Amino acid sequence: MGKPQKLGLKDAIGLINDGDMLTFSGFTIWRRPMAAIYELIRQKKKDLHLVEVNGGTHSDLLIGTGCVKIWESCWIGHELYGKIGANLGRKAEAGEVIIEDYSHVQVLARMQAGAMGLPYMPTYASMGTDMLNPEYDHLGKLGLRDGSNPKIPKKKYEIVDDPFYGSQLLHIPACNPDWCIAHVQMVGEEGTVRVEGQQYSDSEAIKAADKVIVIAEQVVTEDFVRREPTRNLVAGHQIDYIVELPWAAHPTGCYGIYETDGDFIRNFYSTTRSQEGLDNWVAEWITGVNDFDEYLKKVGVEKLEILRANPALGYSTKVKRGTR
Repeated sequence: MGKPQKLGLKDAIGLINDGDMLTFSGFTIWRRPMAAIYELIRQKKKDLHLVEVNGGTHSDLLIGTGCVKIWESCWIGHELYGKIGANLGRKAEAGEVIIEDYSHVQVLARMQAGAMGLPYMPTYASMGTDMLNPEYDHLGKLGLRDGSNPKIPKKKYEIVDDPFYGSQLLHIPACNPDWCIAHVQMVGEEGTVRVEGQQYSDSEAIKAADKVIVIAEQVVTEDFVRREPTRNLVAGHQIDYIVELPWAAHPTGCYGIYETDGDFIRNFYSTTRSQEGLDNWVAEWITGVNDFDEYLKKVGVEKLEILRANPALGYSTKVKRGTR
């Protein structure tokens, strides 16, 4: 394979089709590809199918704006800045999004199987719980496990007899999204990805996806990232497109570069708990600006500088912390 293609954000997101299955980097409010989420909304993508190890601000926003048809995961929220995904809740109550619930470990097992090229992963996760109640197989009950969509498995799970020791275990089907959109600190010009701090399930998500868009704070020479190969996450042959866009995870954080913008997320959570509130928020922060550069100008240099991490410490010394 050749080098991944370097694109602007608009062109990269333009490659994603309505109805595609997506997954993402990061965890809850860390290293989420928020600039890509904003662009998906600007381009009015619809009927997207999200499968993620856990949800967060990014997916709650994408669901709330009507871009998502199916969401498969275990949890959604904004950690201490808003415990639940109010937009998902509202859309689910209105019957506008299909939710397929797995446990955290089960979704990770699906990604692991996809990353390894296996059709399923054996696990004991959630055996004996109501997670396996057939009544909660929403894709099945809606007739969507008929094999017409190659991304939707014909069964949600299968309980099988262990042929070696005589117990029972669970087979969880693999997940192979059409796209993984990953935000990382650094990528080499030939695609070698470096993630600082916690890596979460990024490796599995990237390897499981058919195509990968990496949005990086910095694009550097391959020589630089290969000097310390143990610090790199995945090789360049697994990456299809590179977008260089600093601050592109805001308002979520990017370890070692900037903090999570807690005030921004808290405001998002409190003002978007109704559809009218969300529509107004989107009009101000997404459709009301032409691109991500204008969005950053609206956030303001002063705020961004407060969030910027001290390179020696890995965190900002200017963010006000909690006190007792």
